[in-house]
Amino acid sequence: MRIASRPLLVVLLLCPVWAWADGFQSPESIRDAAIASLGPGVQAEVRVDPRTRMPACAQALQAAANGPASVAVRCADNPGWQLYVPVRRADGEPLAQAAAPARAGLRPLSGRRLKPVGFTPEPEAPPLVQRGDPVTLVSRVGGMEVRMAGRAMGAAAVGATVSVENTGSRRIIRGRLVGPGVVEVQL
Repeated sequence: MRIASRPLLVVLLLCPVWAWADGFQSPESIRDAAIASLGPGVQAEVRVDPRTRMPACAQALQAAANGPASVAVRCADNPGWQLYVPVRRADGEPLAQAAAPARAGLRPLSGRRLKPVGFTPEPEAPPLVQRGDPVTLVSRVGGMEVRMAGRAMGAAAVGATVSVENTGSRRIIRGRLVGPGVVEVQL
């Protein structure tokens, strides 16, 4: 019985090795891309969990410092992926000071996401209702319209989803703000 179980044990131990060769990016290549993004001569400790299973990337991995203690490693395939790798420099300096220029139109930002260079977010609309403001709940079905009194549970701009308390039933309902003090609900 012992002899028959050894080949099975060998097969089970080799399965993780076969898995990396079968369509997954190796953790070592992710680690190497993170180290390369720090620039030449920078000594750092980079940890990538050996159990990481990201789809294999047909293109070269892109990486950029993403704050003082992480590097964003990205696969630009379609669909691609992005992984944040924790990094600690040996000299204790923050990564942002030693980071090489971002590659392929990406730039490091404080926060957790990378955005293309030249990206300008749309300005946010100011909130039209604030928490506690009285609102009118409107529900339309067919040719019928029902209106109820409510109280906003948070701030919202036109088009945003907001939670509202129905003042009659004390039930919390989510709806979309369609105008000043008017929340449309789907029932």
